[in-house]
Amino acid sequence: MTHTPDNAAVWFELPVRDISKAIAFYNTVFDSGLTLDSSGPNPMAFFPTSGGMEGSGVSGHLYPGTPAKDGSGPTVHLVVPGRLEDAISRCTKTGGEVLGPVIEIPAGRFAYAKDPDGNSIGLFEAKAA
Repeated sequence: MTHTPDNAAVWFELPVRDISKAIAFYNTVFDSGLTLDSSGPNPMAFFPTSGGMEGSGVSGHLYPGTPAKDGSGPTVHLVVPGRLEDAISRCTKTGGEVLGPVIEIPAGRFAYAKDPDGNSIGLFEAKAA
């Protein structure tokens, strides 16, 4: 019997060279509310979801590590608050790089970008309901 999960992805991890700078970047671009969590064996910063860590939805975290070279790792698409164009501006002003034009899809709009560590990210604006 095949089980179809609620979400194809369950977790993501983004390696960053300087976790404090990465927290500042993601909080500025995505208004994420990330804070440093040093309670485990390694420091991390969790992307909050409704219901917290045990709540519903897919989430992930930043951790000290070595990003893939030249943005060649997987692309994580993250929802931006407000307008996509404003997030694009915040991204470039805080050390990120936008890689192309806005792309329209049925679910909304997005732009490919790299964070200051070179991680491939998507800046996603959901279609208005």
